[in-house]
Amino acid sequence: MLPNFKNPALLTRALTHRSYLNEHPEVEPEDNERLEFLGDAVLDFVVGAWVYNHFPEMQEGNLTRVRSALVRTDTLAEFARHLDLGPALRLGRGELASGGRERDNLLCATFEAVIGAMYLDAGIPAVETFMEPLLLYVSRKVVSHVERYDPKSTLQEWAQSNKLGTPRYLTVDTSGPDHARTFTVEVHVNGKVFGRGEGTSKQAAAQTAAQAALESLGLI
Repeated sequence: MLPNFKNPALLTRALTHRSYLNEHPEVEPEDNERLEFLGDAVLDFVVGAWVYNHFPEMQEGNLTRVRSALVRTDTLAEFARHLDLGPALRLGRGELASGGRERDNLLCATFEAVIGAMYLDAGIPAVETFMEPLLLYVSRKVVSHVERYDPKSTLQEWAQSNKLGTPRYLTVDTSGPDHARTFTVEVHVNGKVFGRGEGTSKQAAAQTAAQAALESLGLI
């Protein structure tokens, strides 16, 4: 459940997608993209500090993996669904018709915007208090399967330990309309294709490709 905002206009802006503003320019002076940018930075700090304090024996490499898993698109989208943000989103007709209320990348961006609004409204302590139960809920699963949540780092460590250089991620296909792109990415190690993945962003597709590579290598 979201806390009460001292400035409710900030929350309204966080829930306003640019597609809605394009159709209703008189309603809101700004969409949620700037708040999304701010929220992304705030989450990196708050989640990083939370992981550091809650896992005092964990080594730096795994701390990085856990933090990455906790701020991944699908994780933040899960938080957004848990808070039922989808029905509260203000979307244009095109986004509504294409199922925008359920798309991971849009829900993730909205959650980041809400965090940005919360930070402006009440500061870091309010964000930390709000995030605590969400992080506790999902961190058990993340920590028990940490290698699956940051497959790119795991693949890079394997490649470098075997003196094969750094994996390269190449976008080989892009499909779908502008508001619902699907990217296909291949991961190459030492000049060979080791995995292929699809996602609604290049980053998500690269993670899926790395996951496929680790599975083919028998590392997970």
